[in-house]
Amino acid sequence: MNIFQSLINEIDDKIPVIQKNFDNYQNEFFTKKPPEFFCLELNGEAGELANLEKKQWKGREINTEDFADEAADVFIALFNYCNSRNINLADALTKKLQKIEDIRLSRKQEGLDY
Repeated sequence: MNIFQSLINEIDDKIPVIQKNFDNYQNEFFTKKPPEFFCLELNGEAGELANLEKKQWKGREINTEDFADEAADVFIALFNYCNSRNINLADALTKKLQKIEDIRLSRKQEGLDY
């Protein structure tokens, strides 16, 4: 099995379980919110992560734990958004990664990087 197929298998095995558990947790303990809320939350969290990167790029020292904390917020917001829109993230990832892999292999045959 190649590394690409191994990745797809891991996505198919793990992501649905994680996504379902996020949905159960959200539904059990938090007020129901519309997809638009989670989309805005996702963008806000991604913006906070980007802001940390910008600060570091400009020369400020940023604690590594701050990057991890914001990355976790993005991950949580993404799962909440997908659940609110009934998006099967494992299927979406598999389809997108297959498109990327097809392009990568095509470019490789042409001697080009991807």
